[in-house]
Amino acid sequence: MKVEERGRAKYRPLKDYDSKQVKQLLLDKIQEEEKMIKNIENDYALPKLDYREDKINVISLFSGCGGLDLGVELAGLSAAIGEKMVNKAFNEKDLFNAVRGDSIFHTVYSNDLFKEANESYKINFPSVFQQQLDIRKVKTFPKADLVLGGFPCPGFSEAGPRLIDDERNFLYIHFIRCLLQAKPFAFIAENVKGMMTLGKGEVINQIVQDFSSAGYNVKFKLVNARDFGVPQLRERVFIVGIREDLDFNYEHPEPTHGEGKLPYVTLKEAIGDLETSPGEWFEGGFSPIYLSRNRKKRWDEQSFTIQASGRQAPLHPSGPGMVKIEADKWDLPGDESLHRRLSVKEIARIQTFPDWFEFSNGGNMSVQKNNRLDKQYKQIGNAVPVMLAKAIAMPLAIWATNNISIIKQKHAAIIR
Repeated sequence: MKVEERGRAKYRPLKDYDSKQVKQLLLDKIQEEEKMIKNIENDYALPKLDYREDKINVISLFSGCGGLDLGVELAGLSAAIGEKMVNKAFNEKDLFNAVRGDSIFHTVYSNDLFKEANESYKINFPSVFQQQLDIRKVKTFPKADLVLGGFPCPGFSEAGPRLIDDERNFLYIHFIRCLLQAKPFAFIAENVKGMMTLGKGEVINQIVQDFSSAGYNVKFKLVNARDFGVPQLRERVFIVGIREDLDFNYEHPEPTHGEGKLPYVTLKEAIGDLETSPGEWFEGGFSPIYLSRNRKKRWDEQSFTIQASGRQAPLHPSGPGMVKIEADKWDLPGDESLHRRLSVKEIARIQTFPDWFEFSNGGNMSVQKNNRLDKQYKQIGNAVPVMLAKAIAMPLAIWATNNISIIKQKHAAIIR
């Protein structure tokens, strides 16, 4: 919500409003969106989807190459056949394909606009129907038991967030529109750490209220990927909602790694075996912006956050460490050949993708190598680390496995 201050084109959060007012504003905004969608000439009809009555049917929004999706699938597989078997199958493609159908989670539909990411998704999730369509043009979302998605972070003004009754469109509204249509028992949404502080915390508060208004008990938490076995310092917000009619209190999982727990996974453990065969990496000089801070971690540490850019990829831990010259200025000692960016294969490992997972580069080999590779860096950097997604989804997987009949009965009653 917002209040316009006369004489200033800025917005500030409106406080002390009740939930009914928030819900009505949300529904009014969604109605506006749906009216615009109805005016779209093309009718993007869906085929008959592969629903399973013995599974939790999943739809994935803003799916990218599928990091969140694979992690959720793994959680459902662990709940069904056990962690030991999943760990054995994870890096053996044939073995994984032989058991992946046992997962309690069964993805039927995905949506994204990123062409190469969609190509990667199709390779790795061949049975899922893909819709490469602006989510603002999706008239009707398919029914689902679980909805996933890492929606883009909303904009915000200098004085505060542009919230639900702002005239500008926010894509998370279409995530909520999907919930209102599909009525899943739960949803998982992921976003960047920065949304916690936008508008002095009012953005996250408003978004949680909006999701709650759709009929969900919502919890959010900032987590660090390295606390869950990912060899990377990566903080992300996970918003999880459970439909109000269900007697399930979701709690974000406690860290499995760190002080008093399992040791953090190091770069040496994650990518040490790739040192002599790393595959291709983004090449080229290092800009003053790149050299404004340290970009190289040691073998016994975790990687910096993997970004969605080959040019901005962290440096490989081999060779001498960077040296700080002064504020915002670091040096690469010795010859530049001693320093290279992490390769595509290495960052995929750091994002905890299995080695068999394929990433499309567009397929046009006449395009400059760096441009081709950058499409892969972008997909991997935008993805949710697979093992972090698995940890977040495990409480849902365990509860769903034990309560699937209740989920199905209540869902059938709601969507009639």
